[in-house]
Amino acid sequence: MSGMVGMQSVAARLLVSFYSLTFLVVAAASSEGITAYGPMLLAVVIVTVGAVALVRVPGDPLPLYPTLAMTAIGPVACALVLGVLPIPVSSPLQMWPLGAVTAIYAFMGVRGRTAFAWLGMVATITTCVVWSTLTGQGAAHGLAISVINLAPLLMATFFAFTIRPSALAVFRLREQTTRRIAAEAADTAVLEERDRQLSRLDELARPQLERIGSGDNLDEDERLACRLLEAHLRDLLRAPGLSDPAVDAAARAARGRGVEVILLDDKAMDHSSADTRARFLGSVAAELTSATDGAVTVRVLPPRRASMATILVSGADGVRRTEFDHAGRPAAVPVAGEVAASDPQA
Repeated sequence: MSGMVGMQSVAARLLVSFYSLTFLVVAAASSEGITAYGPMLLAVVIVTVGAVALVRVPGDPLPLYPTLAMTAIGPVACALVLGVLPIPVSSPLQMWPLGAVTAIYAFMGVRGRTAFAWLGMVATITTCVVWSTLTGQGAAHGLAISVINLAPLLMATFFAFTIRPSALAVFRLREQTTRRIAAEAADTAVLEERDRQLSRLDELARPQLERIGSGDNLDEDERLACRLLEAHLRDLLRAPGLSDPAVDAAARAARGRGVEVILLDDKAMDHSSADTRARFLGSVAAELTSATDGAVTVRVLPPRRASMATILVSGADGVRRTEFDHAGRPAAVPVAGEVAASDPQA
């Protein structure tokens, strides 16, 4: 709600700055007959802090503890200033705390704390009446100088109980619209991705399926092509995060040389940066390209592991296991002879 009326905008912050400067100037200009300036300066600080809190404290309505502090601003600021004023007052401007706290209470109503705003105003008026009585001016005088500030608060109350519910309904409708648009965008992205995958599958598999459907016997090269295609489709399902043109080509070539290639993706790389992905996938492609026999197992580990991924190479030269950190770099010098290359948990 406060966002809809602009209370957390740059303009609102500028308005608070002018508000604070205005009452600082008024307090300085109406200091005739005042000998103790400390309480008056403290009152300026208190109303300034209250105004800043109105536009900076998040939440709608205002959280309880900031609300209680703002409720106390009126009587406290008035007591500080009234306690050092000459009797009778030298200028009507010396009653500036009344106008300052009225503005705060009015906007507390906008922030959904109308009852507390009225409580603070009643306490402020009571403070004026008590001061006027104790200084021999009569209770009626204190009531007369303070009760006129009820008008702005009445208008804020009208806003809170009439316009505010409608504004909240508009705000909720806007939130619902935003969520619906986000959901529709996500659904559209899913459908588009599905269409891309289907188009890619059609491009890869249709020639082979048509050849098989012809009923003719397949030669050895065609059987190898079918095996390589099946392995590639399996990679797409088991390791979508490792899908990359360079890795796909290197895996296909390695399988064509008789190397067993196992690709596994347990999602640790899902939120990695583009540089990290490129660095690690480059290492994967290089390992697959250099493999001439045996097996290569590439596994992206589950999230929150110390390492992001491992590459296990098993060949005529022995077994070599390399771990990669979350920046996509080898985390340690490869160690030979650790585990079997066919272990999918590597």
